[in-house]
Amino acid sequence: MRRLVGYGVGLLLVLSVWADEGISPLAPRYEASLERPTRTRGVYAIRNVTVHPMTAPPIEGATVLIRDGKIAAVGTNIPIPRGATVYDGKGNHLYPGYIDALTTLGLTEIGSIAATIDTTETGQFNPNARAEIALNPDSELIPVTRVNGTTTVVAAPTGGILSGMGCVMNLDGWTWEEMVIKTPIGLMMNFPAPSATPNQGADARRRDWQSRMRPIDEFFDDARRYLRAHQAAGKDGIPAHERDPRFDAMIPILEGNLPLFVRVNSALGIQAAIRWAEEQKVRLVIVGGAEAWRVADLLREKQVPVILEGVHNMPSAESEPYDEPFVLPKRLHEKGVRFCIASNDASNARNLPYHVATAVAHGLPREEGLKAITLYPAQILGLAHRLGSIEVGKDANLVLVSGDPLDIRSEVLQVWIAGRPIEMTSKHIRLYERYRKRPK
Repeated sequence: MRRLVGYGVGLLLVLSVWADEGISPLAPRYEASLERPTRTRGVYAIRNVTVHPMTAPPIEGATVLIRDGKIAAVGTNIPIPRGATVYDGKGNHLYPGYIDALTTLGLTEIGSIAATIDTTETGQFNPNARAEIALNPDSELIPVTRVNGTTTVVAAPTGGILSGMGCVMNLDGWTWEEMVIKTPIGLMMNFPAPSATPNQGADARRRDWQSRMRPIDEFFDDARRYLRAHQAAGKDGIPAHERDPRFDAMIPILEGNLPLFVRVNSALGIQAAIRWAEEQKVRLVIVGGAEAWRVADLLREKQVPVILEGVHNMPSAESEPYDEPFVLPKRLHEKGVRFCIASNDASNARNLPYHVATAVAHGLPREEGLKAITLYPAQILGLAHRLGSIEVGKDANLVLVSGDPLDIRSEVLQVWIAGRPIEMTSKHIRLYERYRKRPK
């Protein structure tokens, strides 16, 4: 992406790292997504807390033992090893770290300054674009987000039709190699939904949509031919073909190893995306889904999960009530649709729990709301074996809160990421302290 242009030394370092990992940036095969282990971080014990595992009832007066970045024990009678760093929770509440399943965190800094925005590549089809290469580990928005409890996010490109591959990263680390825990996580796509313009005839709308879908279908057809040629190379004297990074990146999508994250909001668009994904035989995750409640039965039947782009949005149409986006999570929950809530933001990703609070205030059960930013995004992203709940063997991404995490008055007291206690400061906190102490 643009940040690499002109930085020859940085590019050489990236190429060197990729070579060490066995990844060729010139011809990436994408045999499987890269999932990085947790770094060794010592032994910690968090005692005298109410643990909220998300997969079981709360445990009062409990202790959580962390060893080498993983949760080693959870319970009320856990012996604390000699030499462990002990943190007294003083009866406060311990939750899994929040997971924001869709952001541009690390890819953008100041919206009005184009040089700090690295979310979009030139052209419409860039499946080979990799978000992690453009991550800025020094972004001021990262500590602002993590001190409010978010420990893990999906950083995703946004431009064109096939935007590129997103990655899952922890909000701690000196480099993207330290931060990223799985990459790629899937291909981001902006789906050209059918038009619903009332003054346009049905035939005209169909022709318009088909014309917009034609280049996408052709690209997928070309990618399949490329895959067949790749599979046939070396058999019966068939020579190896020239590699194309764009089509190489499509292989795990076509083989079903990675999902396609399709951004679409209208009910017509969601129906069209599901039909198209079935025709293309690709795994689908709906992103956005403002009108997903209208097609909830179809989503449940096809077992298509939805990543909601926040709750603090405007209604999908002027004819809809003001609270349509607020009650959307409740409607999906009642219909049995698998979903999670994301911020789809960078500068305001810190407000993720308050999106959930609004949904809970409008009927979503509280426990379901908490799972919508912990357990459910981990399941949708295929990382439930590592994230989303407080269980033995999982990554020690934890948040200690003074009260209800959905209450803006509650204080986030401490955050652990991959077992390491995070310094609880940020640009916002530093500015607050500076001006609180100014001369009067």
